[in-house]
Amino acid sequence: MKKPVNLAVQLGPLWLKNPVMVASGTFGYGQEYADFVPPERLGALVVKGISLKPRAGNPPPRIWETSGGMLNSIGLQNVGLRVFLEEKLPWLRALAVPVVVNIFGNTVDEYGELAAALDGQEGVAALEINISCPNVKAGGMVFGCEPAMIDQVVGAVRRQTRLPIITKLTPNVTDITITARAAEDAGSDILSLINTIAGMAVDITGRRPRLSTVIGGLSGPAIKPIALRQVWQVVGSVKVPVIGLGGITSAEDALEFLIVGAKAVQVGTANFVNPRATLEIIAGLESYLRDQGLVDINQVIGTLISPPP
Repeated sequence: MKKPVNLAVQLGPLWLKNPVMVASGTFGYGQEYADFVPPERLGALVVKGISLKPRAGNPPPRIWETSGGMLNSIGLQNVGLRVFLEEKLPWLRALAVPVVVNIFGNTVDEYGELAAALDGQEGVAALEINISCPNVKAGGMVFGCEPAMIDQVVGAVRRQTRLPIITKLTPNVTDITITARAAEDAGSDILSLINTIAGMAVDITGRRPRLSTVIGGLSGPAIKPIALRQVWQVVGSVKVPVIGLGGITSAEDALEFLIVGAKAVQVGTANFVNPRATLEIIAGLESYLRDQGLVDINQVIGTLISPPP
């Protein structure tokens, strides 16, 4: 008989039955993967990003496989707020799992409107703010690259909702601890990082970019060392809990993030390769605890041993 172990974690205001979440944009609205992954087995389900109006996304080609990863330029294609509330949320609210709604906008006001519309909606456990979007009123500058803009966006969302706020940080900055502290100071309850890293690929025969937008977001195993480093830096710089993501494909990967201090992890690109990756990671965490003679995943979180001076 296997010895019982505890995988539950407290993620700020959120209680999760285990620390394994799915990353926004890689799991649809949950129904798409339900035949492979019973949603109730997850720690939390993060849905595809939602904007006020539907978005068709970028023209193809918008995905390109790279060495150890994937470039994407989907363009945040989604059904929009109204369809999400009317057609997607009823199914989601019946699940015995916290549902996190990822939101994004082109202006600060749009973020506030989305937060207000989702506040108090049954079945929504938290909001995740995607701040890796261009502010059209600021000449296209990405919200997440400038602390003042982060303050505006997170503040606008905070004023419109009582829900827990997760701010998803972009890695495409000089010092991610600065933007992390800006999000914390503005009222974010939790931080998630990292979002994709800007990259590109070229067709040498046609001498053309592989993506219609030239630049896309790199995800997958290739970015894990960068993600791990930035999570470690942020954990040491803020008081709010951190969710780690970036290239996690196995329990071993997830454990690295937990050991450096992440309270939970999100699995993204791995879902495209192995739809049951999250379930395998959860099982792997249980096995690790038993092998180590431990009974609680919280005995692992934040236990990185620093090298001697």
